[in-house]
Amino acid sequence: MQRRARGYTLIELIVAITVVAICVTTVLAVMASVASRSADAVLEQQAVAIAQAYLDEIEQRWIVDPNPTTPPNTGRGSWDLLSEYNGLSEAPHDQSNTVISQLSQYAVSVSVVASSGLGGIAGASACTGAAGAKACRIDVTVTTTPNVSVTLSGYRTQY
Repeated sequence: MQRRARGYTLIELIVAITVVAICVTTVLAVMASVASRSADAVLEQQAVAIAQAYLDEIEQRWIVDPNPTTPPNTGRGSWDLLSEYNGLSEAPHDQSNTVISQLSQYAVSVSVVASSGLGGIAGASACTGAAGAKACRIDVTVTTTPNVSVTLSGYRTQY
């Protein structure tokens, strides 16, 4: 009596290998997609922290200068008016104008404008306080690659 050999045929093996290859390719594609986006949350959180630091600094400044004498300009640390920050565009620096090299891939830009919604003068381009501006809107935008941009806004009133 002859025994029949048991095993898989060539066609069954090719189908099995094809199914496994498709499954592995799909899983690896999903993992690559997740891995490429995993750093975005860290970059965004760092951008928020940078923007918050700038916004906190700016909100402590005056709208109208109580001491009109001009101190020597030693960087942002010597600025005492909101209007001095309008148009600021730089890589993150500390208040003594020292570049923070670990944050060199980020860019900070600041806009300070009179707010008509909180009693300011509509149409004023910069918040100087001279034209009766009672409130200023401060927008701090921090950008970095790839495609991370964070804008924090705050208000400073003269009251």
